Amino acid sequence: MGIGSGCLFCSPSFSGIRIKPLSSYIFPYFSFTFNPYQPHSLSFPKLMSQPLSLNSAPLQEAEADSSAAPPLFDYHHIDQKLLDNIVYDALVWSTLNCLLVGDKSVQRSATVPGVGLVHLPLCLLPGPFPETHWKQACELAPIFNELVDRVSLDGKFLQESLSRTKSADEFTSRLLDIHSKMLQINKKEDIRLAISRSDYMVDEKTKSLLQIEMNTISTSFALIGCLMTGLHKSLISQYGNILGLDSNRVPANNAVDQSADALAKGWSEYNNPRGAILVVVQVEERNMYEQHYISALLRDKYPFLLYDTHRIKSIRKTLAQVDKEGEILPDGTLSVDGHPISVVYFRAGYTPKDYPSESEWRARLLMEQSSAIKCPSISYHLVGTKKIQQELAKPGVLERFVENKDHVAKLRACFAGLWSLEDSDIVKKAIESPELFVMKPQREGGGNNIYGDDLRKTLLKLQEAGSQEDAAYILMQRIFPAPFPAIMVRDGNWSTGHVIAEAGIFGTYLRNKDKIIINNESGYMVRTKVSSSNEGGVLPGFGVVDTVYLT
Repeated sequence: MGIGSGCLFCSPSFSGIRIKPLSSYIFPYFSFTFNPYQPHSLSFPKLMSQPLSLNSAPLQEAEADSSAAPPLFDYHHIDQKLLDNIVYDALVWSTLNCLLVGDKSVQRSATVPGVGLVHLPLCLLPGPFPETHWKQACELAPIFNELVDRVSLDGKFLQESLSRTKSADEFTSRLLDIHSKMLQINKKEDIRLAISRSDYMVDEKTKSLLQIEMNTISTSFALIGCLMTGLHKSLISQYGNILGLDSNRVPANNAVDQSADALAKGWSEYNNPRGAILVVVQVEERNMYEQHYISALLRDKYPFLLYDTHRIKSIRKTLAQVDKEGEILPDGTLSVDGHPISVVYFRAGYTPKDYPSESEWRARLLMEQSSAIKCPSISYHLVGTKKIQQELAKPGVLERFVENKDHVAKLRACFAGLWSLEDSDIVKKAIESPELFVMKPQREGGGNNIYGDDLRKTLLKLQEAGSQEDAAYILMQRIFPAPFPAIMVRDGNWSTGHVIAEAGIFGTYLRNKDKIIINNESGYMVRTKVSSSNEGGVLPGFGVVDTVYLT
């Protein structure tokens, strides 16, 4: 994996985006040279060849004073003057390198680019993560990629596994209806493309790497993960001697390059030089810059895949806009606002909030019916549901899809306990000891899980109702990672806390019929939250972005 890049959008000399792969840059420099296939080149000034800090004198004093150095990872005991310097430099770096999102307190920040920017909530320095478990997570990515693909082809398994959920959850029911229609017309997805992410924690008691969930739609923070890698490597290069940290222990990261590469190769497989990539977006999106960055990479990194004169064009549309402007041409091509579409890249559509009317559902069905490559298809989307995760954890089910016994063992080793609410013994245990379980609905996006006394009350209420509503949930073993001290920075202010980390490993997969074109582990992102918090979503305000320091 390579290292991410500084952000082209913020450079004072920027006059049009031309990009090398992020993995070809060494943080913290702006040094973009154009693609060698292009006739021109542009280099940005090396703005950060020296720490951009107004506190260089105090820093020298801190470097001269070994007492400023705390024990390894004991970040709460960093000397106050030194800590102020590190936070200041982190904020400067984040701004110059566009580790930014729209500020939710600014009304137009989620709709108008460049309005109301604020740095992402972040962990100032990386926390410890066992190297053996890190390697295990990376090795699992291509195995999970193949598993998701094989499960997606078994329409009967998906429909049957989710049949009770369908009766209890309207959102899942609507997705299943679309899937059923595709089965009825025998719709084949010969070219299948996925950008997925599997999230893990290390359980302290068992010392095991356990999967939280598999995300198969709208997997975000590929760029943010790369930028956080760059930030931490930059800070450690400046302050590592004081803190006893080595920047090489922060894994390299090229998640955003590999996401763009998968989309570009999917576009190439579709084989229409006029085709565009449709990015399906939410009406309001504070994280729009990551999406725009991927579009910029596609446009400027890949003009040579098929035809030197054709760049990959991306268009951004909401589901409602697709319904209004989209149609399927006689040959099956999806056309949106007059543009033939090669690839549909979903950055929306994973939550009921994205479907406020029938217009959005018509758009989803239209796209599924077309010949465009979907990232993901409706089948891939369903494979990522909590219920399917729970079904795959049942004894004997993995063997239905995975022939390699070694792969089965590796997958099963990372499965946490997962149960249906039809299991009365487990439900009884969860009511008696709710602190040992998490209750999960079929939802993405954070803030949906049920814990503690709320879990107990919900289970009792479902029992009393005696309805099918329990099918909308699963029970999962609660994972207890080892907390570690951290400095968290939000809105320019820092705070201390003991936190736990969740590491997300990206996977990219592209297949054309029997030919596997891509099956890779593709970088990472890390979210960290205060150990007392139940939820970890960054943009909803629960967690912060982070990296890991391999131990």
